This record gives sequence, C-alpha cells and structure tokens, in this order.
Amino acid sequence: MNNKTIDPLMAKIISLCKRRGFIFQSSEIYGGLESCYDYGPLGVELKNNIKRFWWNAMVRMREDIVGLDSSILMHPRIWEASGHVAGFTDPMVDCKQCKHRFRADMIENDKCPDCGGELTDVRQFNLMFKTQMGAIEDAANTVYLRPETAQGIYVNFLNVLNTSRQKVPFGIAQIGKAFRNEITPKDFTFRTREFEQMEMQFFVKPGTDGEWFEKWKAERMQWYHRLGIKEEKLRFHEHGKDELAHYAAKAFDIEYEFPFGRKELEGIHNRTDFDLKRHQEYSKKEMSYFDDQTRERFIPYIIETSAGVDRTILTCLIDAYEEQELEKDTRTVLHLSPAIAPIKAGIFPLVKRDGMPELAHKIVDELRTQFMVFYDEGGAIGRRYRRQDEAGTPFGITVDSQSLEDHTVTLRERDSMHQERFPIAQLKAIIQEKIDSVN
Repeated sequence: MNNKTIDPLMAKIISLCKRRGFIFQSSEIYGGLESCYDYGPLGVELKNNIKRFWWNAMVRMREDIVGLDSSILMHPRIWEASGHVAGFTDPMVDCKQCKHRFRADMIENDKCPDCGGELTDVRQFNLMFKTQMGAIEDAANTVYLRPETAQGIYVNFLNVLNTSRQKVPFGIAQIGKAFRNEITPKDFTFRTREFEQMEMQFFVKPGTDGEWFEKWKAERMQWYHRLGIKEEKLRFHEHGKDELAHYAAKAFDIEYEFPFGRKELEGIHNRTDFDLKRHQEYSKKEMSYFDDQTRERFIPYIIETSAGVDRTILTCLIDAYEEQELEKDTRTVLHLSPAIAPIKAGIFPLVKRDGMPELAHKIVDELRTQFMVFYDEGGAIGRRYRRQDEAGTPFGITVDSQSLEDHTVTLRERDSMHQERFPIAQLKAIIQEKIDSVN
C-alpha cells in the first residue's frame, strides 16, 4: 500500500495487526512479497472462527446444503468451459516514465496518476496463474491455479447429488484458496493475489430462481448482522446492465463502508443455467436433473453467494476498532463478537504469590478444553486488561485473595468494563451462554 495516501484509520489497523500478531507481511525478513500476507497467532484463530461461523450457518444448521473441498489444480478444459481462458482479463497500461502499472479502466485522464507521465497503449492481461504439471515443461502440461472455487462445485454437481441423496433445490458449500494475478492489488488484505473464498452454489428449478435469489440476499445480509458488523455500514448494490457478468441474470453486492470507500464484501448472483450447460457442452457429460415427483428433466439454475475470508476479516477488524478516551488514559479496543474473537478469556492472578497463580492455572486448564484462553501474570492488572482489550478478548477473569477463600473470581466484560463475581465452577457455562447469546 502506498504510504503517501494511506488512510489514518487503515494505518492504525495495519499497525495493530503487526503489533498484536493478527497479520504479518509475507517474507518480511527478505523485504516482503507484495500483496501477500501471513496470519499470526491471533489472526489464524480469528480466521478459523469466521470460517467456522460461516460453515455453521451454511452447512451444519441446514439440511439442504452439503460441503465440498475440491482441488486447487483442475483440468485446464474447465477454465475454457467457464470462459476464464478467453475472457478473464483486465485492461492494463504502464507508465513510460515511472514504470508503474495500472488497470486502464481506473485511469481518468490518460495520464499516470502517480507522476503524470505518458501511458502505454492498453493491453489485455489474463489474471490466471499458470504452472506446469509433470516433468516436462510444455504447453500440453499447462494447468492453472484456480481463480475461483465455484467451478470445482459445478464439475462435482452430479457426484455430490448422487452421493448425498439431496434433491433440487439444494446447495454445495466450499471454503478454499483461489489465486488471481491482480494488476494493482491494494488496500492491505482487501485485494490480494492469493485469497480464500467462502462460496455456496444453490441449485434450483428454473422459474423459482427469482424467489430463491431474494431469500439468499436477505439471509446473507442477516449473517453479517449476526457477525456483529454495524448495520449502518452495510448496503446492497445492484449491478446495472453495464456491470453484469455475461453469465448473470441478476447480481447484487453487499457493500461495506471501508475507510477507502464503499467496496464489495460479498456477491449474490443468479448465474442461470450457464455454468452447467457449458460443462455439459465441453465435457460431453449429461448435467441435467430429473425430478422424480414432477417427472421433469432440466438443467438447474444456480444462485451463488460468494464471500472473501480475507475481506471479511479486514471488515471485522475495521468495524470493531475503537479508541476510547477514559479518565486517565486512552484504551484501544476491538469490539469483536465473542463468537469470533481469537481468545475468549484472559486469566489473570492479581499478584504472583499466595497461591493465586496456581489457582489461575487450574482455571486455564479447565476452560481450555472448550475455549481458547490466555494466561497473563505480567504487569499491573489494568495493563493486562488493556492488552486483551486490544486483542479483542471479550472476557477477563481475575483471581484474587477472595478467590482463595470462596472459589469465586471476577469476570470483566470487555465492552462495558463491568465486573461481577462468579463461582469458578460456573465459569465455563457462563462464558458459553454469553457467546451463544450473540449468535
């Protein structure tokens, strides 16, 4: 990201991510690799929690959606059928003076936005990463790193249908890595060349697609509300005729108000029967569905919901970030939903003596069987609270002298900073209840 134009809030988010172990620049000790990032100890927990939150909503809590994990490397004919080989391109220009590269459709006055220099003619740039499969490097062995996870679902439509005993309407969900050789990756983890998708393809009978499209629009927006994202920061954006993909009859984005502008967070698309028809044409395999109740045969229409894991993480961090002015200091706090917070509770002995650390460790061992927790005995108790506030930890448990007498502890809530005593034996149930109350 260009530090000259970086938004102040984004600078604080990036600093916090590095300082607290959410996100690191990939290959940092070698100077870094542009647009590639590594998730640290807190980041990987947040990432897994968000993926689990999505999977529970889309698969575990529904009877009409099943899961899949398809291969990153697939037969190259798949990308011909999908249109990616011929049409998955961006218009590209280079500055003749500073050598910076831009997407041509983002240039307003035919001059380099960085130095004002003259630009080259527009060239088409295919976004797929190529690699070689096998020992000999030639065109016959060229394969691609998948630019989306959706095609792995489409080509497995019949496999899943026949083995899961599902009937249309039903969906297939997948979380997985995808790769796009973006010309201008930017805005931290918002647009990167390696990213992870959470996609669900819902197969419906033609004629019912409009109804299902509206249902999934509403369901996906509600998911972000349950995730804790501020409702006023979210909105729908309908694709106009000039924005619609060639395969789509209708498309809406769920947009979030990022510090760098309103941008797409998730896409909901009516892809019609385009994808299954194309794979039927290219593979010569029948992709139709027979409804044994109505005795009809048809190629299903597809309603797609496609979200980015990395964008969702970035959204949660931005949306949760706050600097609060208190009486004596300023605290930085991440108001992450307890359902996705990396650490659920910090456990603190008030002092490092009199048996308090030993009792605190017993609480850690008990809670660890159900939650990710963190033990901290270093520094003043207020400073320990602040460290966990900044990490988004929703609960703080303090062991003091009274704990040694009556086996109760102080439970502090991150957002309100309210403290209340509870029996140690009830902690696990109380924390779980508080987590469940926000789901």
